[in-house]
Amino acid sequence: MSLKINKLEIENVKRIKAVKIEPTESGLTIIGGKNNQGKTSVLDSIAWALGGERYKPSQAVREGSVVPPNLRIVMNNGLIVERKGKNSALKVTDPNGKKAGQQLLNEFIESLALDLPKFMEAPAKEKAQTLLNIIGVGDKLTKLEEEEKEIYQERLTIGRIADQKEKYAKEQPYYPEAPKELVSPSELIKRQQEILAKNGENQRKREYAVQIRADLKRSHEEVTRLTELLETAKESHKKLMKDLEVAETSAKDLQDESTVELEADISGIEETNRKVRANLDKEKAEDDAKEYREQYEKLTAKIVHTREKKTKLLDCVELPLPELSVKEGELIYKGQKWDNMSGSDRLKVSAAIVRKLNPKCGFVLLDKLEQMDLETLEEFGEWLEAEGLQAIATRVSTGDECSIIIEDGHVVGAEPLKEIKKDWKAGVF
Repeated sequence: MSLKINKLEIENVKRIKAVKIEPTESGLTIIGGKNNQGKTSVLDSIAWALGGERYKPSQAVREGSVVPPNLRIVMNNGLIVERKGKNSALKVTDPNGKKAGQQLLNEFIESLALDLPKFMEAPAKEKAQTLLNIIGVGDKLTKLEEEEKEIYQERLTIGRIADQKEKYAKEQPYYPEAPKELVSPSELIKRQQEILAKNGENQRKREYAVQIRADLKRSHEEVTRLTELLETAKESHKKLMKDLEVAETSAKDLQDESTVELEADISGIEETNRKVRANLDKEKAEDDAKEYREQYEKLTAKIVHTREKKTKLLDCVELPLPELSVKEGELIYKGQKWDNMSGSDRLKVSAAIVRKLNPKCGFVLLDKLEQMDLETLEEFGEWLEAEGLQAIATRVSTGDECSIIIEDGHVVGAEPLKEIKKDWKAGVF
């Protein structure tokens, strides 16, 4: 059974002189009136009476009053809560007449029900965490959120690398006419070296012939000058003549081979290999890009799987409202985040979560509902009735939507102060 407020009487608290209210059991009870007439003082008084000293207003006694505050609330289970006397001492009486204290009230009073704006104004992630903690999946979902975030960051990095690799691959030149593998110039270089060695040998033979010719000349001079050695010189001369003939015959038909063509071929190989390397670089870049893109897709699949686990986790628990969920650490209702929800939907979500926090607490207090139009108020009131929730709210208005009107600390049309005081003394309403 969720506890609600059946009746309440307040005297000399803040702006209130004497107010007596019987809220509707389920639905919306609107306390209307102009500014500074005591509407909010009613909500503050209820919070103080039920919530304890931490909710006591800093200036609890009505200005100008010599009578201390008196508060009396009767709950729907017959529990009576009173604060009266000089020290506003708490007195809790159960239906059997037994006395109790704040500890008993704390069992069914949810602090956020006394201060719903505190929940509504909390950061988006804090609201979502409150809900997750209530339904018992806060730690699990947080772990999944962290896991998803890590995978997302990893995927983001992989995606950037893949983009860079793809961009690099596109920028590389490509030569379709080039062979697939590098060409080796070693065979051509070997042939070049053999030809150069042969040409060097030819040059040596030519120089040798020139040298013999020079020796012949000197020999002729030696024959002329050294007559006494003529015979020896003649023999030497004959020998040299034969050697000259052989040398000149050997060198006469020699032809040097050109290396220009080989040098061109070698140069062509370098150009070919440059193209091959460029093609290999492009293929490597494309392979790298493909590999990183495959990693990116795998990480995307992991993110989807993690999100499915989160969805399944939330599907397995009982949420306070249909269509209410948590996504990326924020509340989602009817597909909308908090900042996109209507005022009515925000109130529904807040009230439902507060009730889930403590199912024994069947009411909430709401201040400043003048921001809502009448259609939204009606919609919210109908939802409260359907949910069996009680809401006591204030609104700067004196229209028909108000359950009561407070003026100068009194309920308009209510009995005078002294009669209410007699009722309190008698302990009846």
